[in-house]
Amino acid sequence: MKHSQVFHITRLRLAGLYAGTMGVILTICAVGFYEAMAHSHVSELNHRIESVAGTLHDGLEASLQQPGKLEPVVQKFVPTLSISGVTHSHNSTALHYLGVFQEDGYYIRFLDLSGQLLASGGQVPSDLPVQIETEPWQTLEASDGTRYRQLSLLLKTANQTSWGYMQVGRSLSELDKHMVWVRLILLVGLPSAMLLVVAASWWLAGQAVQPVYKSYRQMQQFTADAAHELRTPLAAIQANLESALTADASDADAWDILRTVERQNTRLSQLVHDLLILSRMDSQELSAKRQLCNLNDLVNDLVEEFSALAIAANVSFTAGASSTVPIVLFGNEEQLYRLVANLITNSIQYTPVGGKITVHLKREDHCALIQVHDTGIGIAPSEQSRIFDRFYRVNSDRSRHTGGAGLGLAIAQAIVQAHHGTIQVESERDKGSIFTVQLPCK
Repeated sequence: MKHSQVFHITRLRLAGLYAGTMGVILTICAVGFYEAMAHSHVSELNHRIESVAGTLHDGLEASLQQPGKLEPVVQKFVPTLSISGVTHSHNSTALHYLGVFQEDGYYIRFLDLSGQLLASGGQVPSDLPVQIETEPWQTLEASDGTRYRQLSLLLKTANQTSWGYMQVGRSLSELDKHMVWVRLILLVGLPSAMLLVVAASWWLAGQAVQPVYKSYRQMQQFTADAAHELRTPLAAIQANLESALTADASDADAWDILRTVERQNTRLSQLVHDLLILSRMDSQELSAKRQLCNLNDLVNDLVEEFSALAIAANVSFTAGASSTVPIVLFGNEEQLYRLVANLITNSIQYTPVGGKITVHLKREDHCALIQVHDTGIGIAPSEQSRIFDRFYRVNSDRSRHTGGAGLGLAIAQAIVQAHHGTIQVESERDKGSIFTVQLPCK
């Protein structure tokens, strides 16, 4: 429970890290999107104002004669122009005469060099500030809160004397309304997206922690199993030593105790050796010693060597039909020997008296197939996926009796994986098992 809580807190922190990172990224993207959209609209509006102002500027300067005086030609360019101090009745759609205004909101103003308003045209509010700025572009605000974008250009007479200023601008009300909707969408969309990000982060954190938790549980189980296996021979050695030290034992009893200690020490040494092999294979320390290995000779040697063990167990042990063509692969001969030996030993241990074990070697395409077929107790379907786990035994009592620690098949699988092969089992309860090893060969 305590460890589960630790992983739960880890998952929570990882999900928070994911969500926080994505929240910062989404916020930056939202702000960037908003600023980019606003800049794009303002740039487009500036371009249109600049185009109109440039056309008027070029057309008017050649006709202006006296600074601060509106020539009649100006009203030809802008028929609806309102002279300051004079009331005019005209259409509000100013500047249509130029064929460049197709929308409402544009205006034009003429100022003298001192900043005094001379004339205006279009939809210009009466309370819009009249300013002469050093910068050509200004953003002004009327009393009703409406903003305007304005371009101020210096006009000169025909003889290049400063005449005054021309200001062309447009209302930003439509742009402001559009950006209000954009802000609203972002303010609603961003929290909604964050909720999805939080949910996704929690799920992703669970997926990320799950293999770690699984590995931790396997390591925890492995540690517990290793401690259990080590405890048995150590306890036997301790008990025999205490018996020898606390009692007056005869020479025969002393020798029996020593033999018992030797057996338990041998079992302990074998267990440590197996664990060391698995550890080195996990770290790939043994994979460098490779050479050409003749599987025909290796299998034949193993059949001869294990015949005595099979006879002692009262089971039949033979080599089936093997390939007459030498099957050679590039690998670690010592590991391959241990691989087949473990499979044969496993079959002898789980095959009852009178049973039969057969070893087959053949070549299929570019692979070598090694099969160990026995008529033993078999493996239930529910256990077949676990038999390659370390310290797992199908029949614990029988394995303990024969000295097995449940590492043989785990070592066999590690050797097969180190040689880029596969190992499979086909088994039926009380009918036997077939272990098939497939290894790439030359």
